[in-house]
Amino acid sequence: MNLILQQFINGLTVGGIYALIALGYTMVYGVLKLINFAHGDLCILGAFIGLTALTAGIFGGLPVPLLMALAFVMAVIGAALAGTLLERLAYRPLRRAHRLSPIVSALGASMLIENGIMLIWGPNVRVFPSDLLPGVTWHIGGAYLSFVQLLIMGGALALMGALYFFVHHTRLGTAIRAAAIDQDAARLMGINVNRVIAIVFVIGPVLGAVGGLFIGLYYRQTYFTMGWSYGLNAFISAIIGGIGNIPGAMLGGLLLGLFNAFAAGYVSSSWQDAITFGLLIVILLVRPSGLLGERIAEKV
Repeated sequence: MNLILQQFINGLTVGGIYALIALGYTMVYGVLKLINFAHGDLCILGAFIGLTALTAGIFGGLPVPLLMALAFVMAVIGAALAGTLLERLAYRPLRRAHRLSPIVSALGASMLIENGIMLIWGPNVRVFPSDLLPGVTWHIGGAYLSFVQLLIMGGALALMGALYFFVHHTRLGTAIRAAAIDQDAARLMGINVNRVIAIVFVIGPVLGAVGGLFIGLYYRQTYFTMGWSYGLNAFISAIIGGIGNIPGAMLGGLLLGLFNAFAAGYVSSSWQDAITFGLLIVILLVRPSGLLGERIAEKV
């Protein structure tokens, strides 16, 4: 019973990270019907920028809470700028091209960002300082909940709730949903679709950068190829929940995190990826559009 509860806590922690990253995939697909394969690398770019802020000597005199806040701010700003440039240079010129062209462009952008990280920060694993967060641990029913796990779960839940409120209860969120349904009709209603798409490419990397920093704080390390593995798991999360469906991305991320945790705990961590893809195949056979269904508007 203790192991079950511990794996449940571990799964929710990793699942919260998957969900944050998956939201970037699902928002871009919802508006552009494009899979942004560079999204995972943008997340890890945010982690490296945040790590630089945490370890740079010029900020050494700041209190730890202020230093952490500065790291998150710099990470999200850097990822947002990179996402904006990515949309403007790699995707916008190909918006009316054959569907294969943006996919190739996304893969090229992914390799560019990945190798750029390697050239700037080096190919070796970078370690996060161990004294950034309190080492407090709570004992719950035979399982242990650390401060960093609580921070990740609480932060992920707060950000997912804020995004859901923004998309469904604000004017700009309504514009995003309208552009996702029909871009031409949205233009006729006076919506600046290019601006909406640019905003989507800011929101996604911002959430991803937070997820990337959470990865670094949880595992206390990051490396330049990490974006591919976490991006792939987040992409699987979006598919499981229903690509283009924001609640689906949240649900898919949490479920995949739990499934991976129990697979690693009760089967073997060596088989974790194989079991994950097996789960994806089963879900797609039963529910081809994902658990909550792909958000596709009907045009009549």
